[in-house]
Amino acid sequence: MLSTNQVLAQNYTGLGSWNIINLKYKATPKWSYFAEAQLRSLKFYDHFHYYEYKGGVNYHAYSNAIFSLGAGSYQTYREGGNFETPKNNDEIRLWPMVTLSQRVGRINIEQRYRAEMRFTSNGYRNRFRYRLELAKPFGKEENGFRPFRISFSNELFFTNNEPYFERNRMLLALAYKPNKSSTLHVGYLHQFDYKINDETGADFLQIGYATELFGK
Repeated sequence: MLSTNQVLAQNYTGLGSWNIINLKYKATPKWSYFAEAQLRSLKFYDHFHYYEYKGGVNYHAYSNAIFSLGAGSYQTYREGGNFETPKNNDEIRLWPMVTLSQRVGRINIEQRYRAEMRFTSNGYRNRFRYRLELAKPFGKEENGFRPFRISFSNELFFTNNEPYFERNRMLLALAYKPNKSSTLHVGYLHQFDYKINDETGADFLQIGYATELFGK
């Protein structure tokens, strides 16, 4: 137990970086495809320790319900430098997901349910995630959308093994949409790990860019 506590005590208290690029192609009103890449560091653009890339398909069953299936590669390196080896985790992940949305006044509410089948370097694992997001668009409406959006989300991570609860992740973000197809966002992300097994770091500056392409 003393040895385990010593390992978990290594914690980066500074601000890390969390970078996201997302591409979505809406082929028809019902079907869309997505691809995303992420790069993270435990210090401010230093001690890079994690990257992922993933892709999948969305089925827009209703205006407020989307069913998704995604897969990707998730790589976690040792702490203490940039992409230090040996890795903490080498993982392939497959995940179905359901996203439900509704609007109450000017507040957009989104609920996301995801089940992850994780093929890791430490064996097979299951994980279940639930995220609740509250968002409010603001600014002068042009071309059917408002240019700014502020949002807060909280995501819970569970497993089917004890102690069951694994992680809590909170994000406060501000987004700017210069046109219909592009979105930039910056936010502060804090996560608490009850049982660290694939990633460390608690506080991150998150910067993201998303673009959407439309079929005929």
